[in-house]
Amino acid sequence: MAHNSVQRTAPIAIAPKPPRRDPAPQRQDSLCKFEIGPSSVQTGASIESSSLAGSTFAPCQTCRFSGTKCVLSDSEDGCAACQANGSECSFLSSSLASPQSRKRKMNGVLAREASFGKRSSPNISTRKLGNSSLSSTAASSSFLEDMANVGGPTILKRTLGMQNDRFSQYIGLTTDFEPSLINLSAFDPQDESLLSRGTLRKVSDNDTFLMLPDNSTPGYDHVMEDLDAIEAVVSPNGRHLIDLYFRIVHPAFPIIQKHVFLEKYERSHREFSPPILAAVYILAINWWDHSEKLSNLPRPDVRELERLICSTLADAMNRPKLSTIQAGLLLSQRPEGDQWAPTAQLVAIGQELGLHLDCSIWKIPPWEKGLRRRLAWALYMQDKWGALVHGRPSHIFSSNWGVRALTANDFPDVEWDEDDSDEKQDIEKGRLLFTRFVQLSEILAEILETFYTLNSTQNIADAGPQGTQLVLSLAKPVQLKLKEWYSGLPANIRLESYSMTSYSPVSPPSTNRLSSIGYLHLGYFATEITLHRRIIRSLASNPTTVDPYVQHICRSAAKARLISAMDFVNRLTPNHLRSFWFFASKTNFALIGTFGSLLWATSPGREEADWYRRRLGEYRWTLSVSSKPGESKALTQFAISMLDISTGLLKKLPEKPSMSRSGSLADMSAPSGPPSFPGSFSGGGSLMGQFSNIHSADVSSAQSPRSDDSSSDDEMEDSYATPI
Repeated sequence: MAHNSVQRTAPIAIAPKPPRRDPAPQRQDSLCKFEIGPSSVQTGASIESSSLAGSTFAPCQTCRFSGTKCVLSDSEDGCAACQANGSECSFLSSSLASPQSRKRKMNGVLAREASFGKRSSPNISTRKLGNSSLSSTAASSSFLEDMANVGGPTILKRTLGMQNDRFSQYIGLTTDFEPSLINLSAFDPQDESLLSRGTLRKVSDNDTFLMLPDNSTPGYDHVMEDLDAIEAVVSPNGRHLIDLYFRIVHPAFPIIQKHVFLEKYERSHREFSPPILAAVYILAINWWDHSEKLSNLPRPDVRELERLICSTLADAMNRPKLSTIQAGLLLSQRPEGDQWAPTAQLVAIGQELGLHLDCSIWKIPPWEKGLRRRLAWALYMQDKWGALVHGRPSHIFSSNWGVRALTANDFPDVEWDEDDSDEKQDIEKGRLLFTRFVQLSEILAEILETFYTLNSTQNIADAGPQGTQLVLSLAKPVQLKLKEWYSGLPANIRLESYSMTSYSPVSPPSTNRLSSIGYLHLGYFATEITLHRRIIRSLASNPTTVDPYVQHICRSAAKARLISAMDFVNRLTPNHLRSFWFFASKTNFALIGTFGSLLWATSPGREEADWYRRRLGEYRWTLSVSSKPGESKALTQFAISMLDISTGLLKKLPEKPSMSRSGSLADMSAPSGPPSFPGSFSGGGSLMGQFSNIHSADVSSAQSPRSDDSSSDDEMEDSYATPI
């Protein structure tokens, strides 16, 4: 999308250094929009230091790490321990983002509960904020402080990517802005310098942004009109859809500050950027039937929502903020939303906002740093998995990626009702799920870079007869990383063994806890398959130059992965299938069938080919049973259609020779024909029961999944180093 609000090629006017002045009073804007992060409140009254000294608050970062008792000093310049050590106190930095830095209580109730506007809901205003075992650092206390003060008109002047009336553009090292000239400009106490072209905002010694006004961009004049139109489409059920979103989508994909979003919505839907509000609605509608209050009502006009979100997102790209990235990522999670071109736009916008940079030392509120990291890694996953499923070059490269790994400190301390243990469990499990999927995506990125770029493909081809040996030598360290990743999965995000009583078809869907861990495990199998596909292709391209034993080991390892992946799909329950799935999941289901088709096509003998043909028939049956209306039809229907295409092409293969005398390279012990099941739910609560005579891969074990009737991982790894 062309950005026509700024002329980057214009000469730069460096303003003369003005005399240093006191901080200007912050303006209280009448319209608050586009932001979804925590905010501070400007009020007429100040809090006396004596009341602060006697209040209870979370320790600062330094005291928490050192185990020292944290006591706020009378001067409010941080805690006493930090002042004694001469170190910067995180309370001081958080106060820059929040003029009122502590919870205020009136008659025992948080002041924010008394300041809700016309949309106040007792379910939210009386909600208790609990404490998480994941809590630590000043980012958490800053979040809670902002939460206590979010009840009135909000100002976000110290944020970088979420201001009410301005948007930011990162100034790179090679633009028409010269860093050494930038440093000649005088910056006020807010780290800003006014130029004729915009306002410079320094967030660190090396990173500077250009702040530009929203009102000069296309579409700004009808933002309120767009918001009202979006709300009218779902009215009066907007709040129910938001509840659905935070119950089903948010735990497994935490890219929004939950409590802040809810509090802002309680005041007015006009406080949001139009595309993020529409994106939450349109994604939540997928679970319309999972709400007792909505299931019997007519659904909103989804086509109208799609029309509104397309136009408003295009407008928002002219004034990009963090909410623009959030909206784009959420739209991409729809079953039909996995398109490659929008991913490229999101990556470009993320770079415009500086999401590819390390923001650890930036002069922004601590909670914004955590939100930026979560959004950055969500964008990274979108790019890497999009590159896989679309077969396109990735847009994000390690040489230009400085984002630190996610930690517990990057998530808000509190996102659940302290009286709801199930909600707390869902949130904590979702954070682990999200973090582990980021790690898996990094391994996938290494596989794509090592085996599927133009350069790597050419290098393997240039190796000629030694190409397979090169592939195996490159694959071994990646396989070890995958094994280590899987063995390190916490117990609560392994695939549960649901019993037959864990799901009752006659009970309301809302009484069951949905689990999104399926997309994590499916992503693991897709990553394994992506690695083994390259090995099998290399074996097939050099059949006469590869030692038969190496072929046997590699094909047996690939067969083990296929059986484990099919067994995983077989073990999915409705609680898995009805949950949120990452956008790449529908293609990942298809990749299992594609891998089986590749093994069928490259089988050296008729018996082995027939074995894969039967297994693919069973896999199709599994997918078809999973594809029930109201559950996961779109999720698995795509895999069925792709499986039909690939198996249809395989029928044109010439007949393979029989290897009955010497035996084939795969175990042909499994009988042919479709599986026989006593009922719809059998086999320890799995959706279809067990495959006939297939040894179930222990997906919950600490070892890398494998079938009992095939070679071990150690044998496979040794084969990578076997001379050819």
